[in-house]
Amino acid sequence: MSNSVYQNHKGINQSIEFRGLKAQYIWYLGGVVVLLLILFATMYIIGIPALVCVVIILGFGAFLILKIYRMSKVYGEHGLMKKLAQRQVPHVIKCHTRKTFYKPDR
Repeated sequence: MSNSVYQNHKGINQSIEFRGLKAQYIWYLGGVVVLLLILFATMYIIGIPALVCVVIILGFGAFLILKIYRMSKVYGEHGLMKKLAQRQVPHVIKCHTRKTFYKPDR
């Protein structure tokens, strides 16, 4: 009888990670690449020289990619969604009447 060897999958129930990018930031990076391709095609069709287009796209792309990596590092997997949700929480709840605190008589 031969012995079976089973591998232990240690990555189960963990978010995906690609070269340091976590979770939704991979989608953001894909969106940036598509946006840069469309921007390059638009500038080239307009008539801007190809070398100028490449320089602009490389500069803008480097800025956006660094920004996405920074957001991934600062906020992590769920931090950006938590920050966006925190904006919707009111700082102060104003109540101009005391009817809210009265108990109704039954």
